[in-house]
Amino acid sequence: MNFKYLYFVILSISIFSISSYSQEKNISTIRIQGNKKTKTSALQKLTSLKEGNVLDSLQIEEDIKRLKRLPSIAHAYYQVVEKENGYELVYGVEENFTIIPGANVYTTNDDEFAFRLMLSEFNLLGRNITLGGFYQNDIYNSYAAQIRAPFLFGKKFGLAFNFQSLTTEEPVFLENGTADYKYNNTSYELLGLYQFNLRHRIELGLNYFNEDYQYKTGATSPEVPQDFNVDKLLYKLIYEYNNLNFDYQYVSGFRSVLNAQYVISTEDVLPDFFIWWNDFMYFKRVGKKGNWANRLRVGLASNDDTPFAPFAVDNNLNIRGVGNTIDRGTGVIVLNTEYRQTLYEKNWFVLQSNVFVDGGSWRNPGGDFGDFGDSQNFRLYPGVGLRFIHKKIFNAIFRIDYGYGVTDDSTNGFVFGIGQYF
Repeated sequence: MNFKYLYFVILSISIFSISSYSQEKNISTIRIQGNKKTKTSALQKLTSLKEGNVLDSLQIEEDIKRLKRLPSIAHAYYQVVEKENGYELVYGVEENFTIIPGANVYTTNDDEFAFRLMLSEFNLLGRNITLGGFYQNDIYNSYAAQIRAPFLFGKKFGLAFNFQSLTTEEPVFLENGTADYKYNNTSYELLGLYQFNLRHRIELGLNYFNEDYQYKTGATSPEVPQDFNVDKLLYKLIYEYNNLNFDYQYVSGFRSVLNAQYVISTEDVLPDFFIWWNDFMYFKRVGKKGNWANRLRVGLASNDDTPFAPFAVDNNLNIRGVGNTIDRGTGVIVLNTEYRQTLYEKNWFVLQSNVFVDGGSWRNPGGDFGDFGDSQNFRLYPGVGLRFIHKKIFNAIFRIDYGYGVTDDSTNGFVFGIGQYF
């Protein structure tokens, strides 16, 4: 055998194999289809793969998950077509209608009634910018406006600005009884938004606000002024871990949102305080038509013995059916768990049922952690509800829930709103 010839053959095969491997096809073209209102450039900015990159199925799946989370997108998918000079990658999207009116209405068997009317555009200029506001009547009139541009300076960095003038009747719990105050909060907030990657993001900002309390009726105390007006400065941090996956009305995965604030007051009657709370949310698909949803909120604030404690027990925040701000505390533990079942689905419409249990406990102002185990602070409200869902309109979920209290001195009532409760 001619060893020189054999060596030449082996060398030639090796060179050919290396050359073939080095000429592995990359992405030659990326197209986005299905978008009409949303700018193609706005969607391209959010995808990680670029022309010339090696085809990476895991990265494509990450891009699809990111697109599904956008308010402008109802659903997203992809296709890969092999061409002579590489792969053509096609991202397909189904757009949401994003100019959304909304309403929240809540009542109890004590004849309390309040409502909030909202209007928002979630895809302003076709660039996933949110512009919106609300009008609220909860005995008094309130209004607010916001603009949020999470991708203003690229894929990761954006800004948000919020204005609010919120006026309500607030119960203040004194040792000798309850007083009702007319409360107004006028605030201006600026936030910087930064997304590290698909799962981790952060918000940092300042909120300058004024609080005005005016005594109306009820008990009084020489230690608590009947009228006072105070300016405050709030430093805010929000950190979110989000590993949720959406398939129209179904959600699966885990999400955690930490909100931490430090508030500086200009008046001694309302001391500086620190507050934080964390929402842990877990969602699981059950069969083809079921969805199990859970939210655990744990929070603490500076434990000042003040009637103006920051954590409220409220219909629209944590316990469905409990009433409008019936108690306050400096610590909170609340668990909301519910099972959602699709009863009917055809084309764009979905009818979904809901069975839930809301339960929670609060730490009294100036109290200790033993307050969480006090039966007087614990509330448990099971209930049922319905969801009317439009699959092609962002957050177009009209919900009706009825909560019935089973603990001491409980109420019951309906809670209406737009969007899932959590």
